[in-house]
Amino acid sequence: MSKFPLLLLALSAFAQEPLSLRDAVKVALRENQAITASAAATRAAGTRLTQARSALLPKVNYSETFARSDNPVFVFSSLLTQHQFGTDNFNIGPLNRPDALNNFQSQVTVDQVLYDAGQTGHAVKSAELGRQLTAEEQRRAEMEVITGVARAYYGAILAAENLKTAEQAMRSAEADLRRAESIRTAGMSTDVDVLSIRVHLAAVTEQRIKSSADLEVARAALNDALGLPLDTPHSLTTPMTPADLPDLAIDSLERDAANQRPEARETALATSLAREQADASRGALRPTVSFRGAFEADRQRFVNRGGADWLASVSLHWNLFNGNADKARIAETGHWLERAKADEQRTGSAVRLQVRRAWADLRAAQQRIEVAKASVAEAEESLRITQNRYEAGMSNVTDLVRNETAVLESKTRFLAAVHDQRVAATMLEFAAGRLTADSEVLN
Repeated sequence: MSKFPLLLLALSAFAQEPLSLRDAVKVALRENQAITASAAATRAAGTRLTQARSALLPKVNYSETFARSDNPVFVFSSLLTQHQFGTDNFNIGPLNRPDALNNFQSQVTVDQVLYDAGQTGHAVKSAELGRQLTAEEQRRAEMEVITGVARAYYGAILAAENLKTAEQAMRSAEADLRRAESIRTAGMSTDVDVLSIRVHLAAVTEQRIKSSADLEVARAALNDALGLPLDTPHSLTTPMTPADLPDLAIDSLERDAANQRPEARETALATSLAREQADASRGALRPTVSFRGAFEADRQRFVNRGGADWLASVSLHWNLFNGNADKARIAETGHWLERAKADEQRTGSAVRLQVRRAWADLRAAQQRIEVAKASVAEAEESLRITQNRYEAGMSNVTDLVRNETAVLESKTRFLAAVHDQRVAATMLEFAAGRLTADSEVLN
């Protein structure tokens, strides 16, 4: 067997692979580039924490230097550090005009901050807060991806169901056309009835064409949300049926949003970060104490004719005046802290408003489902009666077309209501900060 038929068989099998909404979410969390980017940012924040903590450890450096000169001061000092200075070096002639001298210098230094007015502690806390911020940003990105997948998934199912409804309406219109032609042949109606139904058939055919195009776009949008090639085929298995949801107390949802929404946590962390930076700016007015140790070897040749020495020192540095820059920095961080507090309060109100909007949308969608469900049943029964009456010559073509249109519209409204209920339930979980890959709302 050639490779081409095998490839077609493999593609056909892949095209029939079922994909539930929960499976789609798992694919997106694995493939969507927004998740990849946020995860990279979280890892980067973790490395910044390691960098900040490194200030608590000593800094050890090694250097190797070669110099050659006949500068009297250089020669004099090099001979001393090389432990090669002798009585002959006191002669005025060589002292004033010495021969050129080599100096190979090896140096190991150790620097350790003993006290920095809490600057390192503030830097570590700031880095930890930054890491928590990026973790919340990653969680928010995951929730947004899940929401986007749910919208796209239900959008694709809605488009498929709308296409089925349009195809059913077209078949019904074709049956009506055959019925009208039969009645006309029997001399019980005129061409007007046939032409009216043909116009109606053209309208529903046009709607079927549009629904087919909408389905193609919806499938591509789903693949985009999943992070897959736009033409990747799927067999969607989660049905477009009303979700059986428990009654949800809005007060509890608002509390969850205030405590669990990534945006709320981010603004709280940003306030803490601004406070740390404000405290750190005030620490710049206090002194710092540091230790330095050094071991040095100086040689005329790289491996011999030299000596070694060491140094240990403790130094204090106190910035007494630097042109008011520190005071300006303190004022700046105070303003940023004020802004962070205002953002935290504004975000808290915004997330509670989102909860109320999603809750209202969900309740409205559930009520619309009940109304639309009854409307579909009534429209279908009305159409059945009208078709029977039309065949018996007791109803006109206008009533028939009107009832056909009513059935199509009622089914479309029902599907839209179910779609909106599913999306609103997902958005309510998102607004409350509870949406994860394991949420029941994804079933």
